[in-house]
Amino acid sequence: MMNAHGTHIFLDFTGYEAQVEEDGAWMLELLERAVEQSDARNVHANVVQFDGTVSPVGFAAVVLLDESHVSAHCYSDQGWLAVDCFTCGGTDPATIADYIQDELTKTMPNLTLERRSVHDRFLHKEA
Repeated sequence: MMNAHGTHIFLDFTGYEAQVEEDGAWMLELLERAVEQSDARNVHANVVQFDGTVSPVGFAAVVLLDESHVSAHCYSDQGWLAVDCFTCGGTDPATIADYIQDELTKTMPNLTLERRSVHDRFLHKEA
């Protein structure tokens, strides 16, 4: 029998609309708020805003956790947003994912959740 020591939740959205010019910083703040209201511990956070000169317009934002990470990657011009919440141990990533999903849908009425999937991680055999 296989056990899991972690859980990874993926959220894929369409209809993303930038709320401010530097929308990566806005998203990073949202990710950090989601972590703050959970049992997870933020150890580092960073965002890179892409202006379209090298990479497509959008951003990549990540909050590194003691328990793993929360990230968002966006192709702003396409309206595509991918969020993932990965935690291990006793920390439930659903708390973080639910907060992010709720805040995004409140802020962006045209946002559509195309897929939410949950995957066990750190699979191992029972000792």
